[in-house]
Amino acid sequence: MEETLTFSDIFKKSFLESGGLMQNLTVSVFTRAAAYILLSVILGVLLFLLYQKTYSGVVYSRGFALSILGMTVLTCAIIVTIQSNTVLSLGMVGALSIVRYRTAVKDPMDLLYLFWAVASGIATGAGMFLIALFVFLVMAAILLIVNRLKGKRDEMYILLVHYSGDGIDEKIRRALGTHPYKIKSKTMRKTDMEMAVEVRVKKNDMRFAETLRKDEAIHDLTLVQYSGDYID
Repeated sequence: MEETLTFSDIFKKSFLESGGLMQNLTVSVFTRAAAYILLSVILGVLLFLLYQKTYSGVVYSRGFALSILGMTVLTCAIIVTIQSNTVLSLGMVGALSIVRYRTAVKDPMDLLYLFWAVASGIATGAGMFLIALFVFLVMAAILLIVNRLKGKRDEMYILLVHYSGDGIDEKIRRALGTHPYKIKSKTMRKTDMEMAVEVRVKKNDMRFAETLRKDEAIHDLTLVQYSGDYID
């Protein structure tokens, strides 16, 4: 009668063949693992520098940039550790499945870099460093080209004007001239009014602001750069 192996038998056999939880660590195994981890450090540093170069947000977080480097190295270390040990791989999957990340990622580009770091760590840990490097070169070229093209575009601002009196709305429109703009809100109080205008201007072209500032009916104005994307 042929004996049927259960999952428990297969797991025990794999556990015994792997030497229990203490896998035999030879010099060649350690050297290969160290080489993969060092290569992941190189990729992580390249990702860190590229993130600094292409960052276009308002507040740069050095901690997040360093986490990209750390995630690349740690992911590589996990892959190197579990790739030849069934017991450790199952245990690692179980441990990672209960981890919950509560930090909100507000910028989609940050999410891209996190996923990129994980993918680079997996590829390097699996011994496919050339593939990870090739992907890095392709993605870096795309991001740098897009970032360069974006730098040549117009700048978007939110213009906040606090004023009183009649006819100021028309003066604001005349001052904006040919600049594309859109009135976002208008707050009216007893004698004072406040208008928020989204305006697109050429790089460093703030002549309209100087024109409005000289008007005595305008109490103050504020320009806030808007970093969101817009479509021509």
